[in-house]
Amino acid sequence: MARMYSRKRGVAGSKRTNIKKAEWVDEKKSSVERIIIKLKKEGNASAKIGLVLRDVHGIPCVRDICGKKISKILKENKLEGDLPEDMYTLLKKVVLIKKHIIANKHDKYAKRGLAITESKIRRLVKYYKRKKVLPADWKYKQDKVGILIE
Repeated sequence: MARMYSRKRGVAGSKRTNIKKAEWVDEKKSSVERIIIKLKKEGNASAKIGLVLRDVHGIPCVRDICGKKISKILKENKLEGDLPEDMYTLLKKVVLIKKHIIANKHDKYAKRGLAITESKIRRLVKYYKRKKVLPADWKYKQDKVGILIE
């Protein structure tokens, strides 16, 4: 099926092999969870935590060691944010695009990018309301985005 905005088809990605635990990983489950909690308290998002674990600590997949995903570990320790991470990054992107549009009023491509990003946010809001991650009365307001991010 074609993508929504680029009119191109997706490219097949590689699949992860069925390795239950990499032999080179010396970390125990409790130490990996402590590292995740420490990185989150430093202000990192779960995607960034996964990259740090992979690149710095040599842990290819947290799920193989701990048996659960990073977001589940954060939820158990009550460290997840008010908004889902993907929505939060889209809202940050909207703030940056708006700053750019204020400085460059005639940038039509940025205005289109803003419209596309906002439509993605609206679709995500519908999904998260259906899954009861967001409250039913939550609304995306273009002028209040900066307040949500801070």
